[in-house]
Amino acid sequence: MGFRIPFTSSGIEKLRSRSRPFSSWFRHKKDSSLEGYLKWVDVNLSRENYLGIVLWSYVNLFLILFIIFSIVFMIVGVGFFYLIGAGLAAVFAGFVSFSQLAYPKVFVSKKEKDIEKNLIFALEDISIQLNSGIPLFDILTNVSNSNYGELSVEFKKAVKRIGSGEPEAEVLADLSANSHSVFFKRTLWQISNGLNAGSDMSMIIQDNIKTLNEEQMIQIQNYGNKLNPLIMMYMLISVIIPALSVSFMTVIASMIGLEENLTKGAFIGLFVLVVFFQIMFLGMIKSKRPSLL
Repeated sequence: MGFRIPFTSSGIEKLRSRSRPFSSWFRHKKDSSLEGYLKWVDVNLSRENYLGIVLWSYVNLFLILFIIFSIVFMIVGVGFFYLIGAGLAAVFAGFVSFSQLAYPKVFVSKKEKDIEKNLIFALEDISIQLNSGIPLFDILTNVSNSNYGELSVEFKKAVKRIGSGEPEAEVLADLSANSHSVFFKRTLWQISNGLNAGSDMSMIIQDNIKTLNEEQMIQIQNYGNKLNPLIMMYMLISVIIPALSVSFMTVIASMIGLEENLTKGAFIGLFVLVVFFQIMFLGMIKSKRPSLL
């Protein structure tokens, strides 16, 4: 899952180079959340670089859309075509810039969910290998080369640093401090403390698995409680209201003698609206899915 700024066609380095004049407009800000997100997604960009890229993209997109809209409205014969073109270009370019500004946070959220989704399976794998007598470093290497998504990517960072001579406990503690995932942060912190204290690692891993399983059950129960009102809304908006609307529109159309094209347009509009709500509900259900499932 590589980080790529949306609505851009170039790589990170090219974008940073092209937007350098815009980056100088922004001052450095301490404890910036954007800076933290960029750091965790492993891109060589500062907050100022990223804001410069967003502003550069806005200016370029605004000019392109302004030219396109102005030409179209001029051909159609709309009055004050340049003002309308500028307004529409500003709105569309603003929407794109807003999406770009929010993307690091969205990307980190997806990364967190991917890590937490594989965390229990990875810990069970680690527990089996520990009970088989395999050293912790070899276990971390095995997990980093396994198919655990972003979790394997994070362990690859740890393996690389440990292989260069840094202590295991220090590397895991550092990964824990920089992680945005609560469960992954807590797991690494407990492993790091166990290494420093010389504790039995298999017991620590088993305790973490037990805690995560309990948390998983709580998340499932909360997920079920959240789904009940969503299902009621889904049945109301996507089933009951469309069915009543079709009957009502059929009766009204026959009583007042609506034109055929107008009646067809009304039914097509209702169909599009129902499809839109179906997609919206699917997105809501997916977004509320527990991270540990």
